[in-house]
Amino acid sequence: MLLPNLVIAPSENRGRGVFTTKNIPADTVIEISPVIELSQKERKQIEGTKLYHYIFEWGKSKRKAAMALGYVSMYNHSFEPNCEYEMDYENATMTIRTIKNIRKGEELYFSYNGDPTDKTPLWFETT
Repeated sequence: MLLPNLVIAPSENRGRGVFTTKNIPADTVIEISPVIELSQKERKQIEGTKLYHYIFEWGKSKRKAAMALGYVSMYNHSFEPNCEYEMDYENATMTIRTIKNIRKGEELYFSYNGDPTDKTPLWFETT
């Protein structure tokens, strides 16, 4: 499930990102996407490629990885996110939900730390 008003467009200084063409109220599910689960071995292989920047740690131990389909891997990071994601390991899906009202034309962000309140520096900010 993907809301039809979501689009991929250029994001200033970030490559591409996910934007909305309509206002979206807080607490709206905007996407439910299947994921492709990767074993620990497959995750290691991906870590040497560009795909590394688009996978999510997966599973309760966080040793596996997942490649989300849909737009999930295109959302940019913010420490002031307007969305959050939820992982459903049993059904192999990720759900994106708004946590703030979002205006038409705005970019949608979530925290790559998984928790909208977690301000821990990210791997690409420390190198």
